[in-house]
Amino acid sequence: MSTFKNLEEAKQFFMKDRFATENGITLDEIGDDWAKASVTLTDGHRNAQGGIMGGVIFTLADLAFAAACNSVHSPSVAQQMSVNFLSGSRGSKLYAHAVCIKDGRTSGVYNIRVTDDLERDIAFITGVAFKK
Repeated sequence: MSTFKNLEEAKQFFMKDRFATENGITLDEIGDDWAKASVTLTDGHRNAQGGIMGGVIFTLADLAFAAACNSVHSPSVAQQMSVNFLSGSRGSKLYAHAVCIKDGRTSGVYNIRVTDDLERDIAFITGVAFKK
């Protein structure tokens, strides 16, 4: 059963995640052990070479991860994350889908897949959440 009663309650909670929200990242869906977030890309998300900053991709994944793990157990915090950047985005929007693959007594393990609106795999992240 989710910590949050509904998506609106989760969105209100994560509005306090100012770095993500001020960079246009939104929480789109949430379930008992998963969450989805997205960002519409702008020139402000680009690096000096014209690609999307790795930090944008990571922050998007981090918000989906935070929503998913706090849905399972609140409060939870990131203990470790491993990022594999797979390809650059050619699209105009990125999506992150985080899902719990192991819910332990003191920690949880999550897979986060980042794709773009052209259905390209952009990054794959594994995160470990510590249950406070």
